[in-house]
Amino acid sequence: MLKNIIYISHAEKYPSGGAKIIYRHSEKINTLKNFSSEVLHLKKTRLSKLKTSIKKKIKLNTKVENGWQLNEVTPVKKFNYKWFKHKIKTRNYFNFDKKKDFIILPEIFAHLAEDLLIRKGINYAIFVQNGYVIQSTNNENKLFTAYKKAHFILSYSNDITKCINLKFPNLKTKIIKISYAIDLKKLRIKNKSNLITYMSRKLPVHSNLVVNYLKPQLPKNWKILNLNRLTEEQTYKVLKKSKIFLSFSSFEGLGLPPAEAALAGNFVIGYTGEGGNEYWKKPIFTKINSGEITTYVNKIIKKIYELKRNKQFPLKNYFELKNKFSREKELKNIQKFLKLSK
Repeated sequence: MLKNIIYISHAEKYPSGGAKIIYRHSEKINTLKNFSSEVLHLKKTRLSKLKTSIKKKIKLNTKVENGWQLNEVTPVKKFNYKWFKHKIKTRNYFNFDKKKDFIILPEIFAHLAEDLLIRKGINYAIFVQNGYVIQSTNNENKLFTAYKKAHFILSYSNDITKCINLKFPNLKTKIIKISYAIDLKKLRIKNKSNLITYMSRKLPVHSNLVVNYLKPQLPKNWKILNLNRLTEEQTYKVLKKSKIFLSFSSFEGLGLPPAEAALAGNFVIGYTGEGGNEYWKKPIFTKINSGEITTYVNKIIKKIYELKRNKQFPLKNYFELKNKFSREKELKNIQKFLKLSK
């Protein structure tokens, strides 16, 4: 009997690095012997959305459990991301098989484990992609039970692991470190242009300030482009041309855009989002503390003039980053946790 690994994911409208990682891991599992994988997307029911809207309007002061509740969510019948190419298999119902199915809950839905899985004897793990959103509910008992009963807890950065250890100090032995592969074939370094790229979706106030102060200082032959809402293919196409990428990561488990930009031959300047600290190494990466807007702008200008004198991209740092996000490492880590799911 094939062991079926079911990833549960939020049906988000816009590009999400976390969702892309889930999709890629699910795809990879479907290529392995004795395993299959599906992704089940959740959304709030219409009635739940209406109730939430009414509560906000009349400002009810009653103490309620926060976080999405099981009676408020429903599997999405038809959903998949169109901003990047994939070959995942989807699932649109909860009815799990005790013997065959193994569920991987994202940290944002971890508190659903008791009602959805534990009471029914369904085996599961929790995939923490961002340590700063572990507190998915104010019901501490339900949250602790979910993590305690999980077969294991997946983490893909040192920062995420630290957050898990702080919240659940007695569950350190449950944590399994995994990784994600970046497709280098799509990011082959090509002829570069005097172009700076960035994404404004995480911290729009910060990015707007930096861009507004930067524009009057830019040499006439340099341009700046916002990559917001582009498809993966469109984003990669531009990253292969640009020389500098600006990072506005905010409390991220392990921000992917800065790493992808660097592997496309960009010097990266900006915020690490904390999780990015483990790969944020000079000379490819320049760290800016969050909110230091004028320092941020000055570092960009400095890098532009440095590139006039030295156009060589630091290959030693490039290869270190390449190894960190390699397919071989990703596969090895996936196989490690699959053994524990049996």
